[in-house]
Amino acid sequence: MSLSILIVDDEQNARENIAKFLNKKDFEVLEAGDLKSARKVLATDSADIVLLDVQLPDGLGTNFVEETAADMNRPPIIMITAHGDIEMAVEAMQNGAHDFLQKPIKFERLEASIERAGSQVAMKRELQQLRAERDTDYVLGKTKAMADLMRQAERAAQTNTSVIITGETGTGKEIVAKAIHSMGPRADKPFVAINCAAVPATMIESELFGYEPGAFTGAEKRRVGRIEYANDGVLFLDEIASMPLDMQAKLLRALEERSFVRMGGNNEIKVDVQVVAASNRNLPEMIKNEEFREDLYFRLNVLQLDLPSLKKRKEDIPELVAFFINYFNPRKGLNIQGVTPKALDDLNKHDWPGNIRELRNVIERAMLFCDEPQIDIAHLPAELTAPAKKSKK
Repeated sequence: MSLSILIVDDEQNARENIAKFLNKKDFEVLEAGDLKSARKVLATDSADIVLLDVQLPDGLGTNFVEETAADMNRPPIIMITAHGDIEMAVEAMQNGAHDFLQKPIKFERLEASIERAGSQVAMKRELQQLRAERDTDYVLGKTKAMADLMRQAERAAQTNTSVIITGETGTGKEIVAKAIHSMGPRADKPFVAINCAAVPATMIESELFGYEPGAFTGAEKRRVGRIEYANDGVLFLDEIASMPLDMQAKLLRALEERSFVRMGGNNEIKVDVQVVAASNRNLPEMIKNEEFREDLYFRLNVLQLDLPSLKKRKEDIPELVAFFINYFNPRKGLNIQGVTPKALDDLNKHDWPGNIRELRNVIERAMLFCDEPQIDIAHLPAELTAPAKKSKK
């Protein structure tokens, strides 16, 4: 990820030394000798990270941090301190500064601090992308069942309620989770997702809680976990049924106490997250088989949203097809205007075992092969257009 770093220091030699190091690391470097110049640079949104000296000709860097504490668009700030300024740097940390480095700066320490700040920048960019696509990501259909479900989702969003979303694979569980995030007071805070089935059992704890250097072999640098990234926002635990039982216990404790300790660490980290979990498996049945913790289930299952399969709400198919065509046209450089009645009839006859995800893939593929104004039968896969042949096999 390309990062631009603004160095704010009135000592030219100090700026040049830091800039020389950062340029070797392929960072884009911007410079300012005082707060006035720094504000001009920041007004252009061209700096991803700020290295800010405490003592500047036109004021204290710590005062600037305090003044901008409520600015959600402020880039991460790393304070540069002399020995006597450490107390002020700690105060700046309380106002949201990312870190502080003591002069003379050790470049290894600087690089590590920038790497951690860069993780915040990457998360911010991802959130901006999600918000930019918000209007096109939350279409599931307008049947009464879906309208009722989305009303419940909105209520959960407004009341900060823990939610479990159930449904077959591909029904749109993550879309509902994002909608809950979008409709609630946490909309401008992080949405952090983790697929519990995709993370090896040996790594799930470090993914969720992070770790300190030396926590295990190969842990050379501190890593922030998903729960910490989600602080003040929404944590989406997809396929939670795949989480090992021992991790379920640790997760429950973190949620109950609203705090946790990184692997290999000693400091308790406070967090405030709304948890949305999803599963395509029968959790009550897993509880009976001692495969899922009942106490965690009750902690998460304040509200349960059951997503119906696409097979049970085929009246949503025309709207979904139109949505996907409008979604892919600008992204693929196409101008498909719709589907023919015969093609739509075949789409309605299909049972859609892969649900909305399968429909999305079918429409995307059909558009790529379509050289006419509308998608026709010839552009659909054989399993949709020849069910009779398929049943004879």
